[in-house]
Amino acid sequence: MRAIGLFAGALLAAPIGAHVAAQDANIRFPVSRVETLLRDSAFRPVAQEGSRFKGDRTQHVLLSFGDTTAIEVKWAPAPPGGEAFNNQPRYEAAAYALQKLFLDERDYVVPPTVLRMVSPTALTGAGGEPARATFPGNPHALVALQYWTSDVTPEQVFDTKRADRDSVYARHLGNLNILTYLIRHRDANKGNVLLSVDSTNPRLFAVDNGVAFASPPSDRGTDWQYLRVKRVSAGTAARLRAITDEQLTQSLAVLAQFEPRGEAYVPVALGANLDADRGVRQKGQTLQLGLTSYEIDGVRSRLRSLIKDIERRTIRTF
Repeated sequence: MRAIGLFAGALLAAPIGAHVAAQDANIRFPVSRVETLLRDSAFRPVAQEGSRFKGDRTQHVLLSFGDTTAIEVKWAPAPPGGEAFNNQPRYEAAAYALQKLFLDERDYVVPPTVLRMVSPTALTGAGGEPARATFPGNPHALVALQYWTSDVTPEQVFDTKRADRDSVYARHLGNLNILTYLIRHRDANKGNVLLSVDSTNPRLFAVDNGVAFASPPSDRGTDWQYLRVKRVSAGTAARLRAITDEQLTQSLAVLAQFEPRGEAYVPVALGANLDADRGVRQKGQTLQLGLTSYEIDGVRSRLRSLIKDIERRTIRTF
């Protein structure tokens, strides 16, 4: 699933690096390696096509890296100004960052996701159109890059009968629903949540998290903003209880920061929050993205409510 026709030939032609310490069939590289490649490494686009249909805003792109590794990604360009309804790169990054506070790498429900500034011609080598500049006075484009999960399906992702009889699926479903509840995921469009086809390791993934946090709802339903499960993993519950206010702020307030280096706009070490009331921040030539204090307070409130439900056994653990 999630395959696109032209990628079959392109994958055969592109050099593919060894899948050292691959997680599983869904994410075939170590997460830290994917993050480093997508955030910092030079790449060459080998092929690209609309993620869902020709002309789609998001693209399915095969990137080849200098170390002979090739990775498929969802390439999502930001709108002018860096944010708009259903196109919030910082929300995609925040969903990815938040899960790290309560899930181990092998259980991540958001695939590796990074924000990057790219040149306007970044995709033209693979037949793509020149990218529009995101911010005035800066020719670069902000994009969200997300690892393209393999061997997944949008069918039967929420199956209460299976959860009753299959504790492994129930654990993954609980982890997914906790994340979608905490971020207030408000777009139930089919394909935004995917299930591994491996019945022995039925991971679930939230691959489109742009309508979340303080976003208005989509017209495709808001099922995933609610707690739909009745039980969650005891291990996950313990991790949730351990999250502090300081950790939430530190993880979500500043998600990415860029500064010019020569002709490029590159990621730099995260600095102090430039404006807690804004999600897209600019000061001089520094660009910074993160959640606002209001958005973080929403996560904090939902986390406290979830923990209370677990303590009252409204949500059971297993």
